Amino acid sequence: MIRLSRCRSLASVLTRRVGCAGHRVPRQAIRCTAASVSATHDFSSNSSFGFATDAGIRPLSTAAQQVVDNESGSSYAPRPFGKLMAANRGEIATRILRAGTELGCSTVGIYSHEDRFTQHRYKADQAFQLSSDKSPVAAYLDIDTIVNLCDSNGVNAVHPGYGFLSENAQFAKKLEDAGVVFVGPTVDNLNTFGDKTSAKNLAIKTKVPVVVGSDDAFATPSEAEAWINDPSNPITYPVIVKAAMGGGGRGIRVVPAAKDLEPMFRLASNEALNAFGDGRCFVEKYVEKPRHIEVQCLGDGTGDVIHLYDRDCSVQRRHQKVIETAPATGLSRETRENIFNDAVRLLKANNYRNAGTVEFLVDKDGNHYFMEVNPRVQVEHTITEEITGIDIVQSQIMIASGKTLTELGLTQDAIQEPTSYAMQCRVTTENPALDFRPDTGTIDVFRMPCGFGIRLDDGPGFQGAKITPHYDSLLVKITAKARNRKDAASKLIRALREFRVRGVQTNKSFLLNVLNNKDFLEGEVTTGFIADNPSLMSPLKERDRAQKLLHYIGEIIVNGTPKSLGATGDPPSSVNPIVPEIHMDHKEKKQSLKMIFDNHGPEAFAKAVRENEGLLITDTTWRDAHQSLLATRLRTIDMLNIAGPTSVALRNAYSLECWGGATFDVAMRFLNECPWDRLNLLREAVPDIPFQMLLRGANAVGYTSYPDNVVYEFCKLAKEAGMDVFRVFDSLNYVENMRLGIDAVGQAGGVVEAAVCYTGDVTEPKRGLYDLEYYLGFVRELEAIGIHVLAIKDMAGLLKPNGSKMLVAAIREEFPNLPIHVHTHDTAGTGVASMLAAAEAGADAVDAATDAMSGTTSQPSLGALVASTQGTKLDTGIDLHQVSTLNEYWEECRGLYLPFESGQKSGSADVYIHEMPGGQYTNLLYQSSQLGLTGQWSQVKAAYATANRLLGDIIKVTPSSKVTGDLAQFIVGESFDGIQISVVNIPAPNKLPTFRFYSKQID
Repeated sequence: MIRLSRCRSLASVLTRRVGCAGHRVPRQAIRCTAASVSATHDFSSNSSFGFATDAGIRPLSTAAQQVVDNESGSSYAPRPFGKLMAANRGEIATRILRAGTELGCSTVGIYSHEDRFTQHRYKADQAFQLSSDKSPVAAYLDIDTIVNLCDSNGVNAVHPGYGFLSENAQFAKKLEDAGVVFVGPTVDNLNTFGDKTSAKNLAIKTKVPVVVGSDDAFATPSEAEAWINDPSNPITYPVIVKAAMGGGGRGIRVVPAAKDLEPMFRLASNEALNAFGDGRCFVEKYVEKPRHIEVQCLGDGTGDVIHLYDRDCSVQRRHQKVIETAPATGLSRETRENIFNDAVRLLKANNYRNAGTVEFLVDKDGNHYFMEVNPRVQVEHTITEEITGIDIVQSQIMIASGKTLTELGLTQDAIQEPTSYAMQCRVTTENPALDFRPDTGTIDVFRMPCGFGIRLDDGPGFQGAKITPHYDSLLVKITAKARNRKDAASKLIRALREFRVRGVQTNKSFLLNVLNNKDFLEGEVTTGFIADNPSLMSPLKERDRAQKLLHYIGEIIVNGTPKSLGATGDPPSSVNPIVPEIHMDHKEKKQSLKMIFDNHGPEAFAKAVRENEGLLITDTTWRDAHQSLLATRLRTIDMLNIAGPTSVALRNAYSLECWGGATFDVAMRFLNECPWDRLNLLREAVPDIPFQMLLRGANAVGYTSYPDNVVYEFCKLAKEAGMDVFRVFDSLNYVENMRLGIDAVGQAGGVVEAAVCYTGDVTEPKRGLYDLEYYLGFVRELEAIGIHVLAIKDMAGLLKPNGSKMLVAAIREEFPNLPIHVHTHDTAGTGVASMLAAAEAGADAVDAATDAMSGTTSQPSLGALVASTQGTKLDTGIDLHQVSTLNEYWEECRGLYLPFESGQKSGSADVYIHEMPGGQYTNLLYQSSQLGLTGQWSQVKAAYATANRLLGDIIKVTPSSKVTGDLAQFIVGESFDGIQISVVNIPAPNKLPTFRFYSKQID
């Protein structure tokens, strides 16, 4: 950014120092506003300093400049250049600018419109935007614009970095013609080594070993094919196609066989054309799984060339380097010396100037082959700097200014053989799990590592940075230095674990997998290492807890609870629920149902239920109760808090219902919790009471039919995680839809509690379809399958006391050994009476909820059932005082969920008219308000009854209840009046009851 603090400092210096010398500058002439400065960003530490006047920004006088230099503490030796431009972006631009500043140069940056907020722009004393008419990449390839900027702004030298124009001889020539020094090789060097064909010819001339390949680059696949097929050329497949220009792994493809030549050639050619403007490629023999060894060299253009030892860059993905190490290990002394000598001899032959890297392939026998010369600084130059102590970028600048290697003290005998080890990894914004697809977005958190032995070369990464899709995905280079390879890897691992980037995906997990790989740590790997180890792509999961929590807190503070959560009621209570203490009576030696099930299986469980004296209770507080009252919003933590006391107070219960479809839906969509974690945690806290869940037959806990193996595996995993009793049901009482769920539960070893869904009124013979014989016939089908327990699932609370007694008594008479479990809702207020009637008629277990979570659309009161049966033959064996203690916790806890209360004040007997399930009641009430039907709830309930008849008087439970509810809201929303219904009986397919289908007339 514009350094306004530096502007103010300059103004202060000018006013104080220049004024004292008798050259006081008027204060209005030194104003440094953002508006006047942003045009050029001119804040250099030398002659490019200026001050604002009405005529614009003008350079300081020599005397004023000397004052500024003295004030800022500048004590540089003679500067190599007055102004140095970094003609690049990202981390290498930042690296060049820092090196220039250290040498006393005024620095200049360039940036595209897309890069206007990136770091390298603000590291320069001046920065100029490139043409916005060109594409993001083309802007940095715009030679004429860059040369004109140099000419018009007094730039003395340009460092191109790597990539972009770094190997472009035309760029170097135009700069030279404009009197600007190119910080890099000579034009002749670039012409020779920028073209891989001419580089290879020079290697052959200087007796440097090369891989057999074509002397000329080819423009088309057919040309390459003709050369390969020519008998005079000693080459066979596999071959490698390599771009004639460029580097960085671009424009390279391996061709395994003849049939692959055309597509691979075109891929390589197009990639090279887009990146370097030249799509020609040459062909050479492919050396399988070699090591990639390269030698860093410096030359001064006088014929003097030295090497700075070697690097091992064998860890590559698609020919792009991932992790580099220096020096290379595992090479014989002879091979290593031959590589050094060949690299130096090759560059001397071209009178090489500046930094360059000679790359070789080394096969398994230690033979080395010349690959190419990169006539520029490379990404991995940092590790060579670390092991030699030589600043390569500063050396480039000094050589470009005319210094010889001898004058710089860079002679071969003065460079000691490395005794330390350096390793670099490139952190990129790529997702390894998606084939390294580049990611984009805003960086929310950026915390870089530090510490002994760690070097960071940063570029576009900082908090708030926008990562665009236009450029290379490199975020930062991390380099570690240590005494050996393993220690360097350990430092990198530690640094990567400290490194935090949020907002975009990175390849951090991939790098950690490589660094922890045994083969990588203990031996020398080849270029096939990554391909041979696909497990390296396995992602590491980062929880990002702090950022998520901060985002959530900020969202709630600023915007309040999201309305999408259904939080439309009063604010939550400020009372923190007190967790009671309930102690176990150790004298009690009764074997629990959970112990019987675990030790003897589901058949023994069913037998124990049937033989139990008294009424068994299922507590639905942890599932259906809060689904019916609070839209299933109860958090796991509030269940865990009371789990310990619950395990004591309800030790004689049939089960605790804690899981179902709504659990998965709400936990994942609204609570951001894992339902599997909930089950595991609750099971650990309550080990001795059976857990129960709902299973929608072939739908499992979803809303669609899943493949059979999914349902089987789900039931298996649920059983292993602690689930015991599976209540299997179908919304239409169709046994074939239930069979898959029943079989899956049976195979998993769970208790199969098959449900007959209840609707209508069994005491009214004229109701038609759902009479006593209908239910008995369905129970016969279920019993024949081999279920363990029968459930009567009264979703809407339509089972009146007389109907309850009639239905249960008839089932008990025909099936004396089948345990019966009854479920209802207390919408009309008759739930306790109906459950007591069912128990009197022979039911073994009934559902209830703790008092504070019971009534209305929830289940009947647990406390009322316990008190009503106390001292009778139906005694539940549950202590009223203990469940009352539990209830005190739930009374306070329910206050935390006031925003999710539906607003119901009491029960309503009109449920016998509309027949809406209790679990749907609160959800539909909320949905109606969201659809703009606020104040029309009575009409929605009436329309629900109409919709039910239109759909054939169906059983209403998920998902059929949702269909009915949606139709009801549609009827009200569209203001349909005067709907007339006539009954048409249509026979259904075999094994399905005859349904009543209704036609309608709407006025």
